[in-house]
Amino acid sequence: MTESSANKLLNGDVCHRSSSGKKSGKNGFVKNHCLFQQPQKYRRLREKNQNVTRNSSLYKKPFLESFEETPLLVAVLTYMGYGILTIFGYLRDFLRHWNIEKCHVAREREEQKDFVPLYQDFENFYTRNLYMRIRDNWNRPICSVPGAKMDLVERVSHDYNWTFQHTGKVVKDVINMGSYNYLGFAENTGTCADAAVEATHKYGVGVGSTRYEIGNLDIHEEMEQLVARFLGVESSMAFGMGFATNSMNIPALTGKGCLILSDELNHASLVLGARLSGSTIRVFKHNNMQSLEKLLRDAIVHGQPRTHRPWKKILIVVEGIYSMEGSIVRLPEVIALKKRYKAYLYLDEAHSIGALGPNGRGVVDYFGLDPKDVDIMMGTFTKSFGAAGGYIGGKRLIDYLRNHSHSALYATSMSPPVAQQIITSMKTIMGEDGTTLGADRLRQLSENTTYFRRKLRDMGFIIYGNDDSPVVPMMLYMPAKIGAFGREMLKRNIGTVVVGFPATPIIESRARFCVSAAHTREMLDTVNFKREVYTRLHILIV
Repeated sequence: MTESSANKLLNGDVCHRSSSGKKSGKNGFVKNHCLFQQPQKYRRLREKNQNVTRNSSLYKKPFLESFEETPLLVAVLTYMGYGILTIFGYLRDFLRHWNIEKCHVAREREEQKDFVPLYQDFENFYTRNLYMRIRDNWNRPICSVPGAKMDLVERVSHDYNWTFQHTGKVVKDVINMGSYNYLGFAENTGTCADAAVEATHKYGVGVGSTRYEIGNLDIHEEMEQLVARFLGVESSMAFGMGFATNSMNIPALTGKGCLILSDELNHASLVLGARLSGSTIRVFKHNNMQSLEKLLRDAIVHGQPRTHRPWKKILIVVEGIYSMEGSIVRLPEVIALKKRYKAYLYLDEAHSIGALGPNGRGVVDYFGLDPKDVDIMMGTFTKSFGAAGGYIGGKRLIDYLRNHSHSALYATSMSPPVAQQIITSMKTIMGEDGTTLGADRLRQLSENTTYFRRKLRDMGFIIYGNDDSPVVPMMLYMPAKIGAFGREMLKRNIGTVVVGFPATPIIESRARFCVSAAHTREMLDTVNFKREVYTRLHILIV
């Protein structure tokens, strides 16, 4: 047994010899990542997550997540693929430089040739030589409600994806596996749509002012009171944009002399907000409690650099569900560390609110924890509620943000129909509409997630994340498969999201499925049983 696998055993993992056709890892073991040991479910865990503190006494039910190591052969072939693409990229840049090949990229004007280059960097090289090859997989125009099925505008490109032309045709009834429509509230019929139309007739579409001027409507205050009651906190505040909820409010909460401890896989909005705050930022390994505790201990012991004064504030920033990994934050352990070291906790529930927990109240509800243990609860209305915007909830916090948040002081108020959509969908989830529709959708989402993940795993695919997460990443690895997979699925009327570098590590390209309560079992079977797609692309590598 290698030293790394021995450390794994010391940290509470169980290693089993490969059986039942499962291929072992580098050291010949299949690793099980489970707080409550279940020997019948074998898992392999990536090396980067191997040292993770586990305290099973904090959990009320099994916590299962799988992150399989990239097979060595696949990693080598993936690097070779990117290497070949890079070589051809430099060759094509050479041809463009001598006007042998037409250049479509943005370049400095001739009179600026002696200036410092504005466009020439690796990201631009990647965009014009690698991304352009598969650009047709993104930004597809939709001409219907993005529900369980959708209609796409057909388009073609005659210059290798530099420009697109619409053919005038529509691709009908494409199964939508890409939208964050977890509870199926993205719809143009039903009680939510009817209430939004009524709000439009009453208030209009736009407000034309900030909340601090004449843009504060009664519907906004009703929504914020409902959100606070839904979350179980004292008060809440809503914002018109989910991204800005993070990027504009974190700078209001921390500043110079403060320390932010951020998960390495946090969303770009959290990263931007942390940078704009001027605080010192330190990153801990994804969901790794040992890494987080080490940073907390060092922060307490050493204090600020050079002066060694105590930090004014220590803020731990995590997400509920990580949208690229499908993993769920180890919230009970994070709260335990937060209490032990007297830090503050900022929880982003953009993907988990409405999608997790018996009552749909997010990851706090999922673990059965007290909302008061989370200092700042943030979430968005763009996913489970089928609307737009975001919120922040907490105790003795909202009054401060109303006076110091750039998003509150300078942004236009939320559109009234959007606010009404949030109110109606949230009341449906809470059961205050007098029906069981909300509970039925929560149950259906959970069943669909379990079914879809199990089917993919039974077919032999490598999928990431927690067993209860409706975000299901399926690994593709090689760059050629990114574009090919998306195109082949669309030919079969299935719309998926494919993701590659730089949104993921270079050897971990993937397809990301988002399961919805609106999906029927037949739709999920259609996606699962397109076996010939995976076979043709040789994705089944284990």
